Order: sequence, then structure tokens, then C-alpha cells
Amino acid sequence: MLMLEKPTRLSRARPSASDVVEHIRSRGIKLVDIQFTDVPGRLQHFTVPSSSVVDGGLYSGFSKVDGSSIRGFLDISGSDAVAVPDPATFAVIPWRESAARLIADVYMGGAGRLERDPRHVAQRAESYLRESLGFSWSFWGPEMEFFIFDDVRFGQDVNYGYYFVDSIEGEWNTGREERPNLGYKLRCKEGYFPVPPHDSYQDLRSEMVLTMLKAGIQVEVHHHEVATGGQAEIDMKFDTLTRMADKCMMYKYIVKNVARRHGKVVTFMPKPLFRDNGSGMHTHQSLWKDDVNLFYDPKGYASLSELARYYIGGLLAHAPALMAFCAPTTNSYKRLVPGYEAPVNLVYSMRNRSAAVRIPVYSENPKSKRLEFRPPDCSCNPYLAFAAMLMAGLDGIERRLDPGPPVDKNTYDLSPEEAKNLRTLPKSLEEALEALEKDHEFLLKGGVFTRDVLEVWVRYKREKEILPIALRPHPYEFHLYFDL
Repeated sequence: MLMLEKPTRLSRARPSASDVVEHIRSRGIKLVDIQFTDVPGRLQHFTVPSSSVVDGGLYSGFSKVDGSSIRGFLDISGSDAVAVPDPATFAVIPWRESAARLIADVYMGGAGRLERDPRHVAQRAESYLRESLGFSWSFWGPEMEFFIFDDVRFGQDVNYGYYFVDSIEGEWNTGREERPNLGYKLRCKEGYFPVPPHDSYQDLRSEMVLTMLKAGIQVEVHHHEVATGGQAEIDMKFDTLTRMADKCMMYKYIVKNVARRHGKVVTFMPKPLFRDNGSGMHTHQSLWKDDVNLFYDPKGYASLSELARYYIGGLLAHAPALMAFCAPTTNSYKRLVPGYEAPVNLVYSMRNRSAAVRIPVYSENPKSKRLEFRPPDCSCNPYLAFAAMLMAGLDGIERRLDPGPPVDKNTYDLSPEEAKNLRTLPKSLEEALEALEKDHEFLLKGGVFTRDVLEVWVRYKREKEILPIALRPHPYEFHLYFDL
């Protein structure tokens, strides 16, 4: 993801309410999706006639939300919520006739913004960056990876538990009766950058990209990723924090629906396949003051400024706690293991993809200087994950946290003596939540996160994800223990 210039759209006026009304009328929009994101990170929506938007809903919002039915929002005793559209998020939905979408900010009925609205957390982080610390903006560029499958089945009950996924290009299908089977199945860990016919999803990804462009999302590149079985990556052009989180949600919405139209299914699950790479979300980030990239210093290591090194110090210092938001599923930790291009060691380096923080050195242009935090994956809620990473980096700057010397070698090949002092990521979601409980004061600065948001997050993850999985036998346990 090459950040070679400041985004041109930042200099343009963002759409106003009157602009949205004009778009609706001039484009013949008849239906508008009002969208928002629940606390775990799934997109929600309801649909209204465009006349409801034009006739006042754009200003007063829509009293349609039962907050007790949205994961993490409100208790049933006070569940009324109002969705107020943000005019700047207007976008046409290309595959639906005469339809558009608006992302809404969620308010409690008669009581101001909903603190638990993830978009509000992201907006508070940007306000803290500007108003309390005097920076202009932060730029974000996530590399979102996903799998495209042809079939998925799974189930769990009292007496069984299983899953099955399939892909036309999966290595395991070299002997399948396909009448004819034309071969060209990608071997495990050999899916990076092949041309068709090995890359069987070139045209499907291209349609996803063209759909994103129609929806107003700038795209830089798409390609097959390392794993067999349809792993893909589409990279968006970088943007500011909340706007990029908005785009991440639209990205998921688009690729899932384009795949569905072709009889395929997309998953952002971090580790759906055994014995091959999982899907990550390497996240590029930088800080700016007006038109100056504050991460650039031609005299620094990898042309990094001292401020950037302190930002890295914050990311590395708080990384165990960050994983509660950046790798927030039990499945995330099946990806974060040595040997599968997933960084587990808390070091930084230029070029080195085994480090948790990598400093790309593709270009000498000052505007392209940024760092890449590699542990996150796309199961995260981007509003919360980006905000948490920003707060960790800012805490590093405020406290002048020195990240120490870089490690410019493959951390998986270190000798035991060299490796014994390396800090590592948590090995499970429970460990990440425990780290968050011990280390969260940096998130509370400026009221960006609240104790209520953190408590809701930890409680939800333990009660709805960790405990249910802990109670269920794993299929492989039968292989290990059935004949004891």
C-alpha cells in the first residue's frame, strides 16, 4: 500500500445534507439503507423510502432502533435508540436498483450519543488527536484479507460437531471428480501472485473492485494471497480513521454480496483452513500536522522520526491489551502462531515481515513514510481497533516510550539465547482480555473509550464466545483421547 501523496479527497468539501438530497433526486434513488455497526463489529441496517430521508429523516434521524436487540448496545429497560444519518457517508449500492446507503450515528432516545456506538469511539479518538494533542489527522491503510469458498457446512449439537469448507482451487481437490478436473489447484502457501488459470478468482475480485469504485471507495490493488482455497486481498487507498473504518464495513458488505451473486461465499474468519496461512489485516498508519508527515526523518532508522519511534513504543508496550480489539476472536489465535507469516514477537524492523511492527521502505518519498502493525485481523471491529491502536501510539508519544533497537532478522530463526528475552503476543483471547483488564488506562484518556465500553466488550467476549467454545468438545479431541 503505497502512500505517495496526501489523499486528494481531503481537500474537497464533504457531502452536506443538501448534497444528499440532490443526489437522491438526480439519481432516482428510491430506497436508502440506514446502516450502523454493533459492538462486536457486524454491520446492521434498516431500509426507508428516500422520501423519508428528504422530508426530514436526514436531520432528525430515525427512531427505529431497538437497542436491546443490537449486540452490546442497550439493556431492555432503556432500549430506545435513534439512528441519525451522516450525510458524508452517502453512497450508491451498485447491485441494488435505485438504492443508496447512509451510515448513521446512534443516539439514545432523548439522551445524547450512545457511548457504546463504535463509530462514536472512533470519532472521539480523532477529536482527542486534534483537540487535545494538536495533530491534524492520522492516516489508516488496512490490508484486508479473506477467503472465497464454494461451499461451507458446520454444526454442533449434543452428540456431534463438525465443519466442512470447499474451494474449486483447493489443494485437496486435485483428485476430485469434476468432469473434467483441469488441475491447476494451488498448493498450500503457494498462492501469492499466480496468474490465471491458477488464480481462478481474478475476474471475481475484479468485479468486487469495480463495485467498490462505483460505491466511492478508492482501490489500489487486488491479488491472490498466499493460501490455497481462494485467499484474496483487495487494498483500499488510505484515509482518516473514522472514514477508513466506514470503508472497511462497506468493503465487507460489497465483497460478500458480489461473491453471493456468483454462488460463492466470503469469510473474514482469520483461520478457516488447517495447515495454511490465515487472513490478517496488516494496518498501515501515520500522523500528520497539516501537510507534514510527522513520521518522516531522513536521518532516522528506516527514515523514521523520533516521534514515530515513540509511537511504535506505545504499540509494542500495549500490544497484549490491543489484541483484545485487534485479534478479538478465539479463532484469531490459531493464525497467530510461528511459521505462517503471522508476527508473534513484539519487535520492530524495516522490511522484516516476522516483526509485529514493520516499516515499509518501498519509497523515499516523505509522504509515504508510515509503519505497519501486523497482528490485527479482519474479525475486528475497525472503529474500535483503529481507535485502540491510535491511543496506544499516542500514549507512546506522550510518555516517550523507547521501543529499543530494531530486530532486522527473521525472529523465527533466532537462537534460543536470542529469543528468550523477546516479548510475545497473547496465545489466546482469554490472555488478551486479561491483558486489557490490567492495561487500559491509555484507552481512557480524553474519554475516548469509557469503562462501560471496556466492561461490555470483555463481558461479551467471555460470555458469548470463550465460554461456549470451552464447553464444547473439539473434533480432534476424539482423535487424541477416544481410545484412552
